[in-house]
Amino acid sequence: MVMRYTLALLLIALAGGGGAWWWLDDYLTAPLGVPADGYVLDVVRGSSLTGVTDELAAAGLLRHPRVLAWYGRMTGQAAHIQAGEYTLGPNATPTSVLNQLLAGRVTLHALTILEGWTVPDLLAAIARHPAIRQTLHIETAEELARALALDYPHAEGWFFPDTYHFPRGTTDVELLHNAHALMVRQLADAWAGRAIGTELNSPYEVLILASIVERESALQSERPQIAGVFVRRLSRGMRLQTDPTVIYGLGTAFDGNLTRRHLGADTPYNTYLRKGLPPTPIALPSASALRAAAHPDPGNTVYFVATGRDDGSHAFTATLEEHNAAVARYLATLRQRKHQPSRNQTP
Repeated sequence: MVMRYTLALLLIALAGGGGAWWWLDDYLTAPLGVPADGYVLDVVRGSSLTGVTDELAAAGLLRHPRVLAWYGRMTGQAAHIQAGEYTLGPNATPTSVLNQLLAGRVTLHALTILEGWTVPDLLAAIARHPAIRQTLHIETAEELARALALDYPHAEGWFFPDTYHFPRGTTDVELLHNAHALMVRQLADAWAGRAIGTELNSPYEVLILASIVERESALQSERPQIAGVFVRRLSRGMRLQTDPTVIYGLGTAFDGNLTRRHLGADTPYNTYLRKGLPPTPIALPSASALRAAAHPDPGNTVYFVATGRDDGSHAFTATLEEHNAAVARYLATLRQRKHQPSRNQTP
């Protein structure tokens, strides 16, 4: 019945029937009746426009599916629809759907890579994402560096924290290459604009220091100060003595509670025992951490400790005596807060 109706319409249209063209125009621009939350249309590679219209008809969204398929063939558009996952909005019409398929305006999914993540964190997030096609079965930064053929044997730190948008079916490798390329550009910019006289000798050293600054700081405003402390320690031959590097070196042996025994564990990342920067970055640094590492604040401070306040701030000092006093104030603040009644507690 549908085929006979479509054939009759075609004959009338070819004969120049103005009424038929009016009907066709009305049909092509009328809303399909897509639900308010949209409809996901998956066009697999090699699909025909007829197959697409049949799917929409089966979903109860398209009347007379052969009409749209015929229109696509008559206009030469049917052969140019693109495969992919499409989201049809509630105002979709046959014409807008066809235009969407022709333009390849596929649905884009998102993954936000967070600053401070490690490579295992990043790999786990990618593995959980339902729209990313998994091709890698690795766990370590060394394995990832080999899989992506990076210029460094260790992949830690080499992926820029940002939100990435991609169509369904994008591979983990493609996403990681995009994040790596962005980090390469960001690091090159930071190195090119670095402060004159910096103690850091290469872009990679900037990346390493930036990763430490990222893990040591909660306030972006303090990052240049923290970078300045570490740069001065390097220039004076002092150990960096930073907990995040020790934690990174412990790997899965770290249970969330850093102890004196951990500080004595001899790993390449233990900056309490070894001078200089650790051998690799320890996290994915943000743009602000890269800028701080390339532009450390000048001054004479070589110590910092948390203040104990809710804002995550630190106290910066130039001498060991001043530092010890700051540590004492920090511990006193912790004791005071511990004995204060909770705001939710009834007096």
